[in-house]
Amino acid sequence: MKFQFLFIISIIIFSDCFSQNNTVKKKDYETIFDEGIYVEKFDSTNISENRFTANNQIYLEGNKLTYDYYYENRDGTRYKFQELKGAGDLGFNEKGKAWVFVPIDCLSENTIDKLILTVKYGLKPMINNDPDYNQTVISYDYPQISGKETFSSSTGLIENEKNIWVHPPRDKFFRILEINPFPYIQAPYEIGNKWNWSLKIGSFWGDSRWKTWDESIENTYMYEIKEKKKIKLAIGEVECYVIQSTANSSIGQTHLTAYFSMDMGFVKLDYTNIDSTKTVLELIKFDKKKNNE
Repeated sequence: MKFQFLFIISIIIFSDCFSQNNTVKKKDYETIFDEGIYVEKFDSTNISENRFTANNQIYLEGNKLTYDYYYENRDGTRYKFQELKGAGDLGFNEKGKAWVFVPIDCLSENTIDKLILTVKYGLKPMINNDPDYNQTVISYDYPQISGKETFSSSTGLIENEKNIWVHPPRDKFFRILEINPFPYIQAPYEIGNKWNWSLKIGSFWGDSRWKTWDESIENTYMYEIKEKKKIKLAIGEVECYVIQSTANSSIGQTHLTAYFSMDMGFVKLDYTNIDSTKTVLELIKFDKKKNNE
């Protein structure tokens, strides 16, 4: 009888420990479908400034994704770009266009070599202008070939169990990407899944080097997960979902083939621009924040 009693007690203790160790944390937000994208709406008790980042599974706070890039004209010649001397002294609108293309075989130490996406803590600086900001804050940095730090910017991404949507880099030359489909994958992550959304784009993003327009246009986007395959990158072989997308507006059509890894996020972005040129970003380094940092 004593042995049976101790055995029953052991089962109760083991069951209790198992239950505690396998308790799923209650989700304190709901996903709201907002103009074509699922966003998080948190319980009023969660006022953490890091709430839109802390629950991410892929774009974790502190992660850094370093991309190489190139622009390819219609003749197949490839370029990078660099700022014009004195660009930092210009006004906001002029500064954004004060850069030139540099052929790949004529790069200088001042050429923008790569871009770095960093997942940030909290909501600053975005919340300074928008108190209702509801995205994970990311920064883009653009080091030169010399290693010198240049300009940077902050923007956002959305990650939850329904979708992952990312603002592309849109500084200097990368302004061209505003007219293209944004990197976006929506659940279920299955071949054949399709979805749409739309966005109005102001004439501010126009440039005579690709396209200008008056007032605003509206891009209508169509996305589809076409396949799942392994691709070779500088960091090794990576298994990806391949998302084909198209943007249509009154000024024409653009395309994006995006390669999405469940471990690192978007690892390659292959754009066809509004003037049929190409812009390609490829991940060359991935730094994941360590658990003890």
